[in-house]
Amino acid sequence: MSSESIRLSRSIVGQAEAEAVARVIIDDGYLGMGREVEAFETEIAGFLGVPRDWVICVSTGTAALQLALEAVVEPGDKVLVQSLTYLASFQAVSGARAVPIACEVDPRNVTIDLDDAAGRMSAGTAAVMPVHYASNPGDLKAIYDFARQHGLRVVEDAAHAFGCTYQGEPIGSIGDLVCFSFDGIKNITSGEGGAVVTRDPIAAERIRDARLLGVQKDTEKRYQGLRSWEFDVTRQGWRYHMSNIMAAVGRVQLRRLKPEFAPKRRELATLYHERLAGTPHLTLLETDLDEVIPHIQPVRILDGRRDGLKAHLEGLGIPTGFHYQPNHLLRLYGGGQVALPVTEALSRELVSLPLHPGLNAETVNMICDHAIRWLAD
Repeated sequence: MSSESIRLSRSIVGQAEAEAVARVIIDDGYLGMGREVEAFETEIAGFLGVPRDWVICVSTGTAALQLALEAVVEPGDKVLVQSLTYLASFQAVSGARAVPIACEVDPRNVTIDLDDAAGRMSAGTAAVMPVHYASNPGDLKAIYDFARQHGLRVVEDAAHAFGCTYQGEPIGSIGDLVCFSFDGIKNITSGEGGAVVTRDPIAAERIRDARLLGVQKDTEKRYQGLRSWEFDVTRQGWRYHMSNIMAAVGRVQLRRLKPEFAPKRRELATLYHERLAGTPHLTLLETDLDEVIPHIQPVRILDGRRDGLKAHLEGLGIPTGFHYQPNHLLRLYGGGQVALPVTEALSRELVSLPLHPGLNAETVNMICDHAIRWLAD
């Protein structure tokens, strides 16, 4: 693979996904939410080992987070969430008419710092949103202990973590409300899309209705190829449902995850860790590749050398990423009125290297060679 063709991340789709979409278009002819979405939800439930009615597919991972929050918090409630996450996490909180409370991260794995979060508890704090950064769920047991201690709901931002496990159990098979993303570059994709997995039947019913504009029980009609012409609405809803086309792609991707995508991602991440361990000015994040299927490959570049390394690699045609800009520095979320020194320092050190199943070991070795040589100078 030449440096000109290297991608930071990419969708891995092909003939099987195209044939699945063609089947929906030609054989079914109904492109909205219907039996294909129902089948995808059933297959996700089987993959996770949970009851069928725990899984609700929606249009995006952000929609999953927003609907999950709306199901369990009230307008004006406060949600503890790490600042170093994608903007979608904060937008989902404010979109649910709640207030995101920016928290520090543990620099070892970039998951929420519970000691810092505890210090930001106040009247009206109703939920905590742990973000599974780079697919790493952190210490979920401690998070749920913290939530029980403080009477909080837990909405897991598991956008990076579909297919991962925690203490041997699939992410999504345990917990309160767990939200996945299936956008184009995630561990599996449905083009766009997401899902909420919850054992709470009241929350699940609210989410099902809310994805279809709040129309009560409309999901049941859609799965029969029907529509609700007379209905009632008691809560705000959104047009956040998944389409049959998206579900058809997702069903193919789900079948490819264990035999193809997961082992390739782990193989490449393991190679990065082996090659980069001990490199001057570089620190690897803590992760367990037996349980994590890595979505991205971030590393910390120390001593003010991050931007120089980025420029060097990009000058060679090797793209890099930046996951993420701290949300508490954005004007909508305070513009830096709250100081989070660990997060702010870490955001100046993190850089993401190319990782996706379309890469090969030769390319990863080449990337590591260039990084090691530059950092050794």
